[in-house]
Amino acid sequence: MRVLVLDEVAPETRVALIPDHVQTLRGLGLDVAVIAGAGVAAFFDDAAYSAMGADIVPANLRHEAISRADVVLTVRTIDELDAKRMKAGALALCFMQPVASLPVLEALTQVRASAVSFELIPRISRAQSMDALTSQALVAGYRAGLVAAEMLPKFFPLFMTAAGTIQPARVLVLGAGVAGLQAIATAKRLGAIVSAYDVRPASADEVKSMGATFITLELDALDGAGGYAREMSEDRAQRQRDLLLPYVAASDVLITTAAVPGRPAPLLVTELMVAAMKTGSVVVDLAAETGGNVEGSQPGEVVTIGGALVWGAKDVPSQMPVHASQLYSANVSAVLKLLTTDGQVDLDLEDEIVSSSLVIHNGVVRHEGAIEALVKGN
Repeated sequence: MRVLVLDEVAPETRVALIPDHVQTLRGLGLDVAVIAGAGVAAFFDDAAYSAMGADIVPANLRHEAISRADVVLTVRTIDELDAKRMKAGALALCFMQPVASLPVLEALTQVRASAVSFELIPRISRAQSMDALTSQALVAGYRAGLVAAEMLPKFFPLFMTAAGTIQPARVLVLGAGVAGLQAIATAKRLGAIVSAYDVRPASADEVKSMGATFITLELDALDGAGGYAREMSEDRAQRQRDLLLPYVAASDVLITTAAVPGRPAPLLVTELMVAAMKTGSVVVDLAAETGGNVEGSQPGEVVTIGGALVWGAKDVPSQMPVHASQLYSANVSAVLKLLTTDGQVDLDLEDEIVSSSLVIHNGVVRHEGAIEALVKGN
């Protein structure tokens, strides 16, 4: 069976499979082809893929290559036109975002193809190596700490000099998932004093293990399924904002990372809260693309609120494409290892991982949210 790695559309710089993992797939009995230049933006050239045994497909043969492929790999949702070129029974493997990609689903329905989405991989121990949401959150959290340090017009660490003592920066991280914990770790490595808050009290031990202080508010826990936080009522959200205000105002840096899968990001910080921060403070909103944890943040832009600079995240893993691609490629390889037997990719609907992440199977949409959206659209 033939696996095809597609080129991504800018500003995406990641690639779905790196040269090192070509051999992994070949070891499963799969043939691997790569569209010419697909890895260049992530600093993997065609020669590196060829050296590992991949076929390089010239750009002018791209459409034909898609029509012949049994598995098509992308990072972002496969393009609608590319989906229409897939053959019946072929599989697309990517970040599908099914509810937001209805035209793509309709195209896959027409050609009777299938798609597995990384957003839907269940958070169970057997699927850890396939969890691309976690691997890319690691990249985003690390990047958030670097962005904050670069933008802040102060040192992060303590300095004791003949000219006096420079006090360390105070960093507050809201959300202690993978991205939040990595932001904490990065800020700590840079010498800041770090505190963090999460609606899940179980996160306290993880925060403390990173050397940060866990903030405890007198509020109910919001632990949800799969290790995620569940959505909160507006009344609770307002009480949380009121209690967080003094912590936000005392911070030099605020990094927000909270997300609820499949829903807009929760509003954690209002403009009035940001305005209470000291002049020169920095806010990094990693959730800006999904509605924002910070009121007024804009994805891909830096805005000023009061005296603070607010950085809205956009395409963050793409800002570190080498390791982001390496991690994603490992996730892709793990999924294909699960799906492949004797060189054949087979979708076992009895397998929990497959049944949870399979958005569409041979042209039949399975994702409930996408089904509802398609019905409303018609």
